[in-house]
Amino acid sequence: MHNLALELHALGHSVSGSDDEIFDPASSRLKASGLLPASFGWFPEKISNKIDAVILGMHAKMDNPELQKAQELGIPIFSFPAFIYEHAINKTRVVIAGSHGKTTSTAMLMHILKKEGKSFDYLVGSLISGYDRMVKLSDAPLIIIEGDEYLSSPLDSRSKFLHYKPDFAMITGIAWDHVNVFPTWESYVNTFKSFIAQIEKKCIFYSGDSTLKSLENHNPNSISYQAPKFESDGPGTKLEWEPGRFQYVPFFGKHNIENAAGVVELANCLGIDKERAWAHLSDFPGTAKRLECIFKSENETIFRDFAHAPSKVEATVKAVRSQFQQHFFLSIFELHTYSSLQPEFMEGYKGLFDSADDAWVLYDPHVFELKRMKVPSKEEMQQRLGNVRLFNHHQELENALSEWKSNLNSLDKPVVSLWMSSGNFGGLKIV
Repeated sequence: MHNLALELHALGHSVSGSDDEIFDPASSRLKASGLLPASFGWFPEKISNKIDAVILGMHAKMDNPELQKAQELGIPIFSFPAFIYEHAINKTRVVIAGSHGKTTSTAMLMHILKKEGKSFDYLVGSLISGYDRMVKLSDAPLIIIEGDEYLSSPLDSRSKFLHYKPDFAMITGIAWDHVNVFPTWESYVNTFKSFIAQIEKKCIFYSGDSTLKSLENHNPNSISYQAPKFESDGPGTKLEWEPGRFQYVPFFGKHNIENAAGVVELANCLGIDKERAWAHLSDFPGTAKRLECIFKSENETIFRDFAHAPSKVEATVKAVRSQFQQHFFLSIFELHTYSSLQPEFMEGYKGLFDSADDAWVLYDPHVFELKRMKVPSKEEMQQRLGNVRLFNHHQELENALSEWKSNLNSLDKPVVSLWMSSGNFGGLKIV
């Protein structure tokens, strides 16, 4: 939302907004553009007929006083995806969807298109090197959209990606997420089924996902992909994308190699030769908080990642363990999303950290309170998560980290640590 505000502001529109809390980096970026509200909260007196449109975020409540005032005045109200579709209605629309890997895959495609000199708009879920914002709106003939399956707004219970009606789409896989709005596995799968049926030209899907494979017949224009042969090569990966044809890429992890293969197929649908697409990925800079290396020395490497759902955590932990087999591996995870705080869903994390030499988990009672959920006891958390070291305040985690770092020299091997969260560990400074 804040990136859309920044883009509309840059295009010359008068933009204002409200929220009950705003965190960095959104807070600093809005402030730098003069868009940060003077105070947080809801101010219905600011809503008047001078406003052309309201763009409504998903997390506003139906009783939000500003929303109610806009409805009373008859001001047009758009969800975020509905607004994007109105902008993109006459463009070639390319959507990348799936329970995991959307952001990295979208960024990979954008990187290839940029190297090809193509003009395109975009919507992506993470800040990318070389781009000022995560939303671009122009008169370009093409738009690349990261297609989220979460609901559109309090007024629109459709998944966001059902607004976009793509010409081309890629789906990375389906693993149950967002249990607060998809209470059953069937309801979650059905929203992807609806999305697949909308795709006009080509649907690129990961063949290793049995659920996706079963939905293939819902679109007659399907192309499958899988990971090529690959092996670790220093900080990156050497892969054989066709027999006898090799490419080095500066990222690692089976899930990332799979995603890259899908993106190359998608780029090919847009007229880009596969050899050129793979070559362009040889200097892909990655995305913020997606296996992002934020510190490296002779004996220590630190990664951070946005992983939050079990499938994402599992893929990320496996990727780091596989790439750094001779290192001492510390895994740190923060429970932050609504789904991850649900007792039944939380048990899906049990065992996922076992390949790490040490595993820590932070859960903040304040996050439970913000989401109007009961705060569990440490004993309940331990039972759900298994063999991990628990912290219920970021200061506890900071103290443990300080003690751990002071003992690094006693280890007889280099160290790799992986920080996973969709939040910010209570503002803890990692490096």
